[in-house]
Amino acid sequence: MKFNQVTIKDIARELGISPSTVSRALKDHPDISVQTKKAVNELGLIGFHFHPIMQHFSVDDVRFYPLFEEIAALGVPVMIDVGMTGMGAGMPGGMGAKTRHAHPAAVDTLAADFPSLIIIMAHPGYPWIDETTVVALHKANVFWEMSGWAPKYLPESIVRDMRGRLRDKMMFGSDYPSIPYPRLLKEWSELGFKDEFLANFFHGNATRVLRL
Repeated sequence: MKFNQVTIKDIARELGISPSTVSRALKDHPDISVQTKKAVNELGLIGFHFHPIMQHFSVDDVRFYPLFEEIAALGVPVMIDVGMTGMGAGMPGGMGAKTRHAHPAAVDTLAADFPSLIIIMAHPGYPWIDETTVVALHKANVFWEMSGWAPKYLPESIVRDMRGRLRDKMMFGSDYPSIPYPRLLKEWSELGFKDEFLANFFHGNATRVLRL
């Protein structure tokens, strides 16, 4: 897969900084391909996590595709936050965060363009929960974890799909310490899931997808 070359001026303009600052940063840090390979092959990293809304980019921006191409070639998964974040909420300009960067449609595009890349969506994806559900259902290489949300407030539509067509795709996540473990475990146990589902939800699916 070939992509357009990005210049230092392009990067500087996007970040709102001077080209000289970008040049210094590039000199101070090795090539991203080298760093990615080292993280996996030498340091034992089992995956990468991206927080697009606070990193101020969209994962379907083709300028970043060489990175995802490298990750896919290494055979490790990526976790990508979807939906609204509490960071910057209520502040002028929301700390510069743009909610569109966390829309699940970006994950859908990334999954389509990199079918060998294993993607785990983090959080229920509010306010685009239905759209997030569609991505998990449609793309075989996309999975979904439920951190950062009190289980008792999950929409019935998600709970219903978790019991059925999404049962092999769902994973437990906590976002601890924002929600204490005793509360999380209590509320998950009160939703009426069968023990077989909970075993896969709490560890089985993650063990399989992450190759643990």
